[in-house]
Amino acid sequence: MAERVNVVSVYNRTIHSPSSEMSLPSVISLKEYIPTSRRPAFTRFNVFLRDRFACQYCGESLPTHDLTFDHVIPRSRGGRTTWDNVVTACSPCNLVKGNQLPHVAHMFPLVRPTEPTSFLLQEHGRAFPPNYLHESWRDFLYWDSELEQA
Repeated sequence: MAERVNVVSVYNRTIHSPSSEMSLPSVISLKEYIPTSRRPAFTRFNVFLRDRFACQYCGESLPTHDLTFDHVIPRSRGGRTTWDNVVTACSPCNLVKGNQLPHVAHMFPLVRPTEPTSFLLQEHGRAFPPNYLHESWRDFLYWDSELEQA
């Protein structure tokens, strides 16, 4: 819409507003280079990506709509919403832990939460199994894979 990107590929799906319709972009390229941030943004998706879309209490890998995030030290007990205190959790584990401290609930994250690097998040993104990500992304995420011989 703002014409800051080139649409390289689209999903087979359209999105609508009251006055227009457009194909949903799956791969875009920036028209102007923007250096990557030294620190990744603290977003729900990046927390899930850091934790490889797996509950940090039971280890089960789940789709994003079945995941939530949990404050290791609950906010009501002074915990903050930071990389060091938020982990990916499945709903059952999150409900069991509830508002308790880890030692009270006897539930500790499998991996200690820390702020990831942008490189780590990119590596985790590239590690998804085939067919997990949309096929239009393959040419752009797996550029370090072996080339096919003609």
